[in-house]
Amino acid sequence: MNKKSILDIDVQGKKVLVRVDFNVPLSSKDPNDDITVTDDTRIRAALPTLNHLLAQGGALILCSHLGRPKTADDKQYAMDPVAARLAELLDRPVIKMDEVVGPEVSAAAAEMQPGDVMLLENTRFHPGEKKNDPELSAALAALADVYVDDAFGSAHRAHASTEGAAQAMRARGGPAVAGFLMQKELQALGTAATNPPHPYVAIMGGAKISDKIKLIENLLHSADSILIGGGMANTFLKAKGYEVGTSLVEAEALPEAERLLALASDRLVLPIDVIAAEQFADDSPADVYPVQAIPAGRMALDIGPDTVELFTQHVEKARLVVWNGPMGVFEFSAFAQGTFALAEVLAELAGQGTEVVIGGGDSAAAVQKAGLADKMTHVSTGGGASLELLEGKTLPGIAILDDK
Repeated sequence: MNKKSILDIDVQGKKVLVRVDFNVPLSSKDPNDDITVTDDTRIRAALPTLNHLLAQGGALILCSHLGRPKTADDKQYAMDPVAARLAELLDRPVIKMDEVVGPEVSAAAAEMQPGDVMLLENTRFHPGEKKNDPELSAALAALADVYVDDAFGSAHRAHASTEGAAQAMRARGGPAVAGFLMQKELQALGTAATNPPHPYVAIMGGAKISDKIKLIENLLHSADSILIGGGMANTFLKAKGYEVGTSLVEAEALPEAERLLALASDRLVLPIDVIAAEQFADDSPADVYPVQAIPAGRMALDIGPDTVELFTQHVEKARLVVWNGPMGVFEFSAFAQGTFALAEVLAELAGQGTEVVIGGGDSAAAVQKAGLADKMTHVSTGGGASLELLEGKTLPGIAILDDK
């Protein structure tokens, strides 16, 4: 995890290819509309890196994917609205190219001066991006003297702009280093993955066990306790012999749940009560039930107050808490209480010095919705990437960067 960063290189008078994560929500999917960026959080997250490189005399060539276009004809995913918002945030012009690579891009890059900023077209408009095509990778690297990766959310993908271009830059003799955002992610999540302080408590939520079997298994080697909430808790409760009514249960994952419970001894901590309703709806009448008494016609949609108290007792002792996945259907206000109550506890602990890392995806969305994101030690920008890093996997977009 000890990778070189932009603090380790000189960019004065150089062109810098920066892989950013500008995969932001847009106001419309109709290419004929006047499309705007509706949430610029990810663009703002890149600003410290971009402003540092500009202050050091670099010219910036930025690339990112946006959405899931099938072909370059899906113009609703063009980068124009992103370029417009970025220009406002940087308070300087941003040259928007209509291609990812090609003669026009190369010519424009060759004319760039220190302080200039160029944004390439959506990398996924090029068929070679997801294939990690060597020709595309080489063409991207040829635009610049330096490669910087600041897109942690895409680091688990071996694509041309995330892995191939870094490899091509190194083959040209140029550096491939991490930006500030990438460095921050590696420090927070890398510590949890490789050398966590103890007591270390992991909180796992979300709908499915099957998505997180490897993660839970890996955490059993490093965490002192793993608190289980969300839909995945139902499968564990069922595996323990409880009746869970009409709650979501992954029947095919029951053997794995039983195996993990046996493996974990008492380190897997399950809910002791739930908030259950008749239907999957915000206005469905709901009540609190102990897990051994969930009615046949009801489904668990949140953890109950006694479970919040139990989980609080565990995290209060921790030096490190990593949270991945909400405790209930937090999108419905009636079933967000457990998630938000836990978020408030963690925000308070972070203020007292506990290291609290939120693992991206729905967990990040939940703490943002609770208005507590800025109170946590670190909120990851990459759901899938943070999951794979905590599973102990090697992320290609990180592995390829220069070691210190």
